[in-house]
Amino acid sequence: MNHAPSTSTEPSRSRIRAAVVGLALAAVLMAGGCSSSSDNDADRAVRVVAPAAARELLDDGTGRVLIDVRTPEEFDEAHLDGALLIDFYRDDFETAVSELDRNQPYVIYCRSGSRSGQARELMAELGFTDVADIDGGILAWESEGLPTVK
Repeated sequence: MNHAPSTSTEPSRSRIRAAVVGLALAAVLMAGGCSSSSDNDADRAVRVVAPAAARELLDDGTGRVLIDVRTPEEFDEAHLDGALLIDFYRDDFETAVSELDRNQPYVIYCRSGSRSGQARELMAELGFTDVADIDGGILAWESEGLPTVK
């Protein structure tokens, strides 16, 4: 029995198998992106947040560390309660940040968002997993009537 090569336009079994595998993979990836877990990747990211959202993060019971990257003089004028001061202009700023626990959740801020934005980028490069940078810094925080220590 001689079998001549098929001239049919029907797809081969290997093409069908590849299409099924591709669809299955796409379904798994889409399902993973729809997680409703409270500890999903969106909750643990390096990002900018509004002052009110930062306040909620600080009050959520996760033990976030609050870091002020302004100068000691700025810190003495006013700061957020419980903030740890790591002056952005210190010669060893990058070293000080690199010694922090990369898996600890953080909220960072500066005066207006410029220095904390640079600190946020550094932390992302260093592999920190959960950093929320207060958009607009302490100026925005105060303009929303949120409390500071003076």
